[in-house]
Amino acid sequence: MPRVKVEREWAAAAGDEPPPYGKMFSAEGNVGMLRGEGRLAIARVDGASALVTSRATSPLQILAPRRRGPSAWAVLATHGGGLVEGDAIDLEVDVAAGAAAVLSTQAETKVYRSAGGRSARQRLAARVGEGGVLAVVPEPVSPFAGARYEQQQRFELAPAASLLLVDALVAGRTARGERWAFDRYRSQNEVRMGGRLALGDALLLAPRGPGELARRLEPFQAFALVVMVGPAFAGCAGALRGAVEALPCAAGAPLLATVSPVAGGILARCAGTTTEALGAFVRAAIAPAAGALGDDAFARRW
Repeated sequence: MPRVKVEREWAAAAGDEPPPYGKMFSAEGNVGMLRGEGRLAIARVDGASALVTSRATSPLQILAPRRRGPSAWAVLATHGGGLVEGDAIDLEVDVAAGAAAVLSTQAETKVYRSAGGRSARQRLAARVGEGGVLAVVPEPVSPFAGARYEQQQRFELAPAASLLLVDALVAGRTARGERWAFDRYRSQNEVRMGGRLALGDALLLAPRGPGELARRLEPFQAFALVVMVGPAFAGCAGALRGAVEALPCAAGAPLLATVSPVAGGILARCAGTTTEALGAFVRAAIAPAAGALGDDAFARRW
């Protein structure tokens, strides 16, 4: 059967109706928000991973630099170059059995000042089938002074599926003197394997007064959470563990990191005194992931 016909059949099977986000996420607190919804489906077609469904509504935009290959790539962007208060983006991703996908962003996720006290938010729900591989490697979130941002990411993995997740945050527009000057930042990550909870992680940064976060987080300019689970990233997890153990642990060190075991993999937390130093460390430590993805998803990034 011709490849194009097979991919069209996969897309048709996905359905033409918008995904049931209301069933996946609570709508509480979303009154008046501009809501962008998106859906991606990646399947194994004729020996390669193919992007068979890609749709989005404003302010979300999805670019597809590689629709087919060892892994299918999708790059997320927003109209206007960032998120403003009230923006709400819900994305659903399905990676079928045996397929591989890379999900990234076009640039840092800029979050602008909230004048009315409402948050911008993003929510991702991803499912990965048996033997499937998903790498979620966005650029860092950069909340500007006075910004409010919430993020929730949920991953449902089949028992032999694999996930690589990078969740990074930078201090903001430091060149303009804005350092950890946002009003609220909240990020939640949940990973389930075979229906069982493997990882639940949350980070909340909410200053009690002006300048409090900058004082508490001195001298760091960027943080990153790195999660690797599943057989496809077993070697990569070992490389990351070795890189973390090799870091010096001393006052004034430009990089600090810790690594913890999770079901089927590891979790690493990293902090850098510069965005560039942290980005270089993360990029080098997880470069072996290229073997599972067919290419280096982190080249020319950060």
